[in-house]
Amino acid sequence: MESNKKLSECTFRSLGINDDLCNVCKELGWSTPTAIQSEAIPIALRGLDVIALAETGSGKTGAFALPILQTLIQKPQKLYALILTPTRELAVQIKEQFDALGKDVSLRCCTIVGGMDTSLQTYELSKYPHVIVGTPGRLVYHIEQKTLKMPSLKFLVMDEADRILNLGFEDEVDKIMKHLPQNRQTLLFSATMTSKVKKLHRAHLKNPVRVEVSSKFQTVNKLQQKMIFMPFDLKNLYLVHILKRIGQESVIVFCSTCFSTLKIALMLRALKFTAIPIHSKMSQNKRLGAIDKFKTGVRSILVGTDVISRGLDIPDVDYVINYDIPIKSKDYIHRVGRTARAGKAGTAITFVTQYEVEVFQRLEHVLGKKLDEYPVNKNEIISLKDQVAEAERETKPEAKRIFEEVDSKKNGKKNKKKLNEDDDTEQSLGFRKKLKFQNK
Repeated sequence: MESNKKLSECTFRSLGINDDLCNVCKELGWSTPTAIQSEAIPIALRGLDVIALAETGSGKTGAFALPILQTLIQKPQKLYALILTPTRELAVQIKEQFDALGKDVSLRCCTIVGGMDTSLQTYELSKYPHVIVGTPGRLVYHIEQKTLKMPSLKFLVMDEADRILNLGFEDEVDKIMKHLPQNRQTLLFSATMTSKVKKLHRAHLKNPVRVEVSSKFQTVNKLQQKMIFMPFDLKNLYLVHILKRIGQESVIVFCSTCFSTLKIALMLRALKFTAIPIHSKMSQNKRLGAIDKFKTGVRSILVGTDVISRGLDIPDVDYVINYDIPIKSKDYIHRVGRTARAGKAGTAITFVTQYEVEVFQRLEHVLGKKLDEYPVNKNEIISLKDQVAEAERETKPEAKRIFEEVDSKKNGKKNKKKLNEDDDTEQSLGFRKKLKFQNK
C-alpha cells in the first residue's frame, strides 16, 4: 500500500525529466511514471549502468528513451545511442516511441533490421542518425561492411536481453561490443535474470545498479484472468461465440502453430470478423502491415503465434485469448502481458480442453491461484455449429494452399503471382472467392 502511494505521488518532473519532455509525455497520455520508469530513470540520468528486471507491459521503452533524449538535448551528438532488440517488430515499435518523444527536437532515428533493403539502410546510416534501433544480425552486417561506425557512442541499450541471448545471438552481441567505446553508458532490460544475462552484464557493464519491479511469474494487477473448459472439437465454436460477445473491442488470439493462425484467421474472416494473421512465415512487410492495421483499428482481431507475445507495445488491447494453452508458464505471462498495459485494464481468457488439464494445473500452481471460469452460453455455442463448420470447410483448403506456396517460395521456387505486400483482402490472404456468411 505504501509503495503504491509513493508511486501515485511520483511525476516525470520529480524524476528529473525536463519540462519539454514532460509535456510530450502528457500529450502521449503518460500521466504518471510506471514502476520501472520511477526506478530506472533517476539512475540512468546520473550516468550509471542499469540492469532492470521488469514485467511485460511495464513501460520499459520510456525508462530508457527519456534519459537518452534528455541527455541528448543537453549535448547534441550524432550516433548517440544504439538500441539492441531481439525482433524486427520490437525495433519498429521502439523507433515509433522515439519519434513520438523526440518530435519537437528534430530527432533522427532509424531501424536496422533483417528483411529490409541493405542499401536503403546504408543510406539512412550515412545521414548519421541520433538513435539506431536494430537487431544483432543486421547490425553486425553493417559493421563488417564498414557502413556503421560508432566510436563516440554514449548509450547502449539491450532491450529484452534474455530473449536476445535465447535466440542465439551471443556471438553477434560480442562482435557489436568490440566496436563500441568503453566509456559508454549501458542499460540492460530483461524479463528474467538468466545465467546468460548474468554473464553478459559481468562482461559488458560497469558496476550496474539493479532495479526489479516484478517476480518471474507475476502479472499486473488490472489483468482479469479467466479460463474455459471445453471439448477439443468445439474450440472454434467457443472462439466465435466469445468474439461475437466482445463485439468491436481489440483482441489478440494466440495459437501454437503458424498454420493454425492462418486457418483460424481465414475462418473468422469468412464469418465477417475483421481478423488478420501474423506468424514467422509471413514476409516482413506483411508482418509489419498486420501490426499496423491492428494498432490503428482497421483490424480488431490479431491471430498470432508467440512471435508477438513479447515486446510489442500495442496500448489498447482489450482481450487476449489463449486458443492453444502455452506449454511453458513464462510464455503465458508474456502472452497475457499484451493486455492490461501501462495501468489499463484487460482480460485474458485461456481455452482448456480435455487434453490440457495437466498443463493448466501446472500453470495455476505457478501463478499461485485458481483462474475463474469465463461465463458462456452453451445453447448459443451449439447454435453456431453449422455456420462455423461451413466456414471451416471453405477455408481450410485455402490455408493449406497458401502454406504450400510459402514453403515452395522458401525452397527457392518462384510463385507465378506476386502478392501486393500491402493488400489485406480475402484474395491476398488466400481466398479464391469471397465467402458469404452472415453473423446471426
